[in-house]
Amino acid sequence: MALLQISEPGEATEPHKHRLAAGIDLGTTHSLVATVRSGEAAVLADEQGRVLLPSVVRYREDGQTEVGDEARAHAVSDAGNTISSVKRLMGRGADEIGTAGESYELVAAPGMVRINTVQGEKSPVEVSAVLLRALRERAEQTLGDELSGVVITVPAYFDEAQRQATKDAAALAGLKVFRLLNEPTAAAVAYGLDNAAEGVYAVYDLGGGTFDISVLRLSKGVFEVIATGGDSALGGDDFDAAVMRWAVPEGVADSRADWRTLMIEARRAKEALTSAESVQFEATLADGRKISRTLDRATFEELSAPLLERTLEACRRTVADAGFETDAIKGVVLVGGATRMPQVVRATADFFGTEPLVDIDPDEVVAIGAALQANQLAGNKSSEDEWLLLDVIPLSLGLEMMGGLVEKVIHRNETIPVARAQQFTTFKDGQTALAIHVVQGERELVDDCRSLARFELRGIPPMAAGAARIEVTFQVDADGLLAVSARELDTNVSASVSVKPSYGLSDDEITTMLQSAFDAAGDDKDLRALREQQVEADRLIEAIESALALDADLLSAAERAQLDALVSALRDARAGSDTDTIRAAVAALSSGSDLFAARRMDRSVARALAGRSIDEL
Repeated sequence: MALLQISEPGEATEPHKHRLAAGIDLGTTHSLVATVRSGEAAVLADEQGRVLLPSVVRYREDGQTEVGDEARAHAVSDAGNTISSVKRLMGRGADEIGTAGESYELVAAPGMVRINTVQGEKSPVEVSAVLLRALRERAEQTLGDELSGVVITVPAYFDEAQRQATKDAAALAGLKVFRLLNEPTAAAVAYGLDNAAEGVYAVYDLGGGTFDISVLRLSKGVFEVIATGGDSALGGDDFDAAVMRWAVPEGVADSRADWRTLMIEARRAKEALTSAESVQFEATLADGRKISRTLDRATFEELSAPLLERTLEACRRTVADAGFETDAIKGVVLVGGATRMPQVVRATADFFGTEPLVDIDPDEVVAIGAALQANQLAGNKSSEDEWLLLDVIPLSLGLEMMGGLVEKVIHRNETIPVARAQQFTTFKDGQTALAIHVVQGERELVDDCRSLARFELRGIPPMAAGAARIEVTFQVDADGLLAVSARELDTNVSASVSVKPSYGLSDDEITTMLQSAFDAAGDDKDLRALREQQVEADRLIEAIESALALDADLLSAAERAQLDALVSALRDARAGSDTDTIRAAVAALSSGSDLFAARRMDRSVARALAGRSIDEL
């Protein structure tokens, strides 16, 4: 499709100029940058011919900063100032990161955790910006000009805060972000366009710090994500840690330098076992002690079996969410360096019933897909490049209702960008403000979900309970970032909030939320029914008491006593936890107040007609 540039009167238009764009895979272990040149996507190498940039940053005492291989060379000698796996800290608080930062000193701070270095405290955003700046400089030096924009990939399970932190890091690095793209989707783009594939595919993405599984349908240039899942607290680093725990008794690694030394050796041993049947694990600790053990492939596979099973369990849930059986999956694409482990290749082949597709280097496939998308968004596409990405949101978004219930407005696995509007009303007579609490998660109760934002809609005209019409709209953009607005439809009074928390859902919380939702589905259904009846009981009691305050004279003493007894019975039932008992008491009070309601209606009509003639009517 051709786009016409509209010029102002007297203003000339210029022919379309090719805009330089790049795709960046900002990884836990390694990062890459790729671009499209002469219609072909390729990763870009540095001056030494290296395409993988180790995601490591070192802050030196002289104020200088080292990146990549140069920084990694000091991982042991200057462990406290050499930052690796910072992606696991993005958008997370100090109480959420577990052991992610054992090799350097973490500092609790409002919002995101910070890292103590000789150059002062650094946030994960700042460290990530150093990596992104190095990739930007590599691309601009290779291409000979400034980048017009980039597409940066993120794990599919990155939450609002983690995505926003990634965009903030890009801004610090001097990059314009066209879009954040989920890593499995980027891999599907690279594979699908390269092979003209069609059908249903799974993308199994095991990176250094996260695991994602996505099911996509590829058809005539449309890449539609049907379902996504994963375990965002699981990655290649955890396989390294399993080796380290096997090799070293607990408590032996009592310094940051020792921890880093052992993790580096564990990674080396893991990678060597990709092609070797056994490897010697050897490390020298800071106090001179030496550790030497022989690790064979069978032992490593036994150590890592629970981790591998966690990935397969996520695959089972996601394929089921997509509404398919595994035999409907035409192919499975492996992404991430950790998928080179022989046990991963075998396990995915057995699970999906087909040999994994490895046409494109699993380390490079995400960056290549991002480059193709960046090239399109920069406006460089030709008539042959008409393709569309339809991604999904990983977790449901909703509002807190009366009784602490969650009303889901946008459900997980809905295609983004997406906007959904839903109408709500007031609970009390004369209510002029409405507190809006935005939450994310799959459980039925607010306490079991994650709070994202709160704001108030004020200026609602005072009306009877239930008369106001308030429309709340959720909008999720292509980057997965959320904005919420509320509007009273009769007066157009409105309020809104862009959800940009200092940090949001933790990596492990996202997976835990989904798992607990599956485990507790039955209990949640029963608890929701109880809460709904409790809310109905409160509403009815308040309505009856309000009516009695105005029109109690319509009842005889015996009638009033009977109604009071029904109200008291409902109060007692509401205080309990038997849904059926509360429902019965609500029905009894509703039925028992029918005569009173009819008399009130007659009085209201009589008052309205008082003093008016037949002719006036």
